[in-house]
Amino acid sequence: MSRRIAETIMGAVVLGCAGWFFISAYHKSNVMVGQEQTLIYAKFSDVTGVNIGSDVRIGGVKVGSVQEITLDSASFQARIGLQIDKKLALPLDSSAAIVGESLLGGKFVALTPGADTEKMTQGAEIEFTQSSVSLEQLLGKFIFSAGGVDDASDSTSSQKSEDDADFTLP
Repeated sequence: MSRRIAETIMGAVVLGCAGWFFISAYHKSNVMVGQEQTLIYAKFSDVTGVNIGSDVRIGGVKVGSVQEITLDSASFQARIGLQIDKKLALPLDSSAAIVGESLLGGKFVALTPGADTEKMTQGAEIEFTQSSVSLEQLLGKFIFSAGGVDDASDSTSSQKSEDDADFTLP
């Protein structure tokens, strides 16, 4: 009989832990249930690292999430649908940038409100955008620019040696 009680208690503990996990995950996700939301769009040349469900933030505070990612066939740019809290009423001259949380972390869309008195409505498009900067591209530029400096110094030293060929030290 004591074995059955132990198994029952163990099962209850496992179910309790699973429930606690789901509740904490729900609260961590900052799901905006019951809030009115508006869908606005932004076009970027590169959206690598942004996924459906990625955060949309203003000043580091989550105000929405990425709802869709499509390719605009006319401009060949990625078009992201951003679902944000309707109470925000972003000015028309607001900007959007794709920002990395850390070197290894995911990316999110950072909105910077503008100063225009006119506000964005459902389906509006953010005109001013900045794609994310790829760490690989930065490292590549750094490595190749460092290589270019070495190449330039090599050619300079070879010119000096050719010019100084007539002159010999005792």
